[in-house]
Formats: sequence, structure tokens, C-alpha cells
Amino acid sequence: WPLIFSGLEVIINWVTLSHRDPSGAPTLYNLLVSLGIGHTATMKLVDVQAELDYFPRTMLYISGKVLEHLV
Repeated sequence: WPLIFSGLEVIINWVTLSHRDPSGAPTLYNLLVSLGIGHTATMKLVDVQAELDYFPRTMLYISGKVLEHLV
């Protein structure tokens, strides 16, 4: 079976600094998933000046190479 994903990275209980993802093509999307219970987080998309609630069970597709982002 062909894979639709080229890689997997797990970040647990971590705050990320503002960044763009260095690998991948600008036309590819990253699937970001917030799991767990009882936490609140905010996903910030710097380039479009957006702050999104990033609660547990949230899924978000972004082009991480194009959009600067942080949690």
C-alpha cells in the first residue's frame, strides 16, 4: 500500500517557538492534532495574524513550510 504520509513527528507537552517547517514542499499540508484532556492551547499563525483555539480533539491542516506558526 502506498503511504500518504512522508513522515511522523510527535511533540508531547511542549510549547513550540515560532517557525516554518524546513522540509517538504509548499504544496504539502501538515496534519496537526491536539490530544489529551483538560488542557487549553492556542495555535498562532503569524503570517495571517490568526489565533486559533487548539483544544483536545482539534485537527488542523496547514502548510507548515509556508505559514509561520507556534503553539
